[in-house]
Amino acid sequence: MFSGLIVYRGTVLDVLPASGGLTLTLRCEGVERELPEAKDSIAVDGVCLTATKVDTDAITFDVIPETLERSTLRDRAVGDCVNVEYALRVGDRVGGHFVYGHVDAAARVLERDAEGQGERLRIETPAALAPMIAYKGFVAVDGVSLTVASITGDSFEVALIPETLARTTLGSRAIGERVNLEADPLARYVVNSHRHE
Repeated sequence: MFSGLIVYRGTVLDVLPASGGLTLTLRCEGVERELPEAKDSIAVDGVCLTATKVDTDAITFDVIPETLERSTLRDRAVGDCVNVEYALRVGDRVGGHFVYGHVDAAARVLERDAEGQGERLRIETPAALAPMIAYKGFVAVDGVSLTVASITGDSFEVALIPETLARTTLGSRAIGERVNLEADPLARYVVNSHRHE
């Protein structure tokens, strides 16, 4: 379980194909403070992964085909910057939303516009996620906990404050680039309960 408040970043050190999946190694900030171990859950651009090896600040993960199919991790290359969030511990302050790290889909950034001190980001809405994206509801974009600011047709917008632009990779996502989306877990359960009636 994660909060969607990104404190750390990582840099891709290695990407190796492995039986239809891949092995991903990152140099991660926050290792000295968070003390991760092999077996710990860590969100990488919003995708919950299990650390398989921790060597000082280099952390390795196995990424299976299902994860590659639903996320942008297959797009990552050596030198890329990613958002990193270590799993919540009991007693941690939760200042964002509960994020599971179960990415629903990857979608393209359609537009970026300056707004006040921040920016508005318009992102395409995959058809399967449309019922789960609600005005003023929650969505995680590359693991960042955000509120849906508007919905128009087959896209939605989020408003990014300067802190989010500076601290996360959303400040540098280009138009046409894909981002990971995780719908509000409550919305997912509601929509799925109606599908089985």
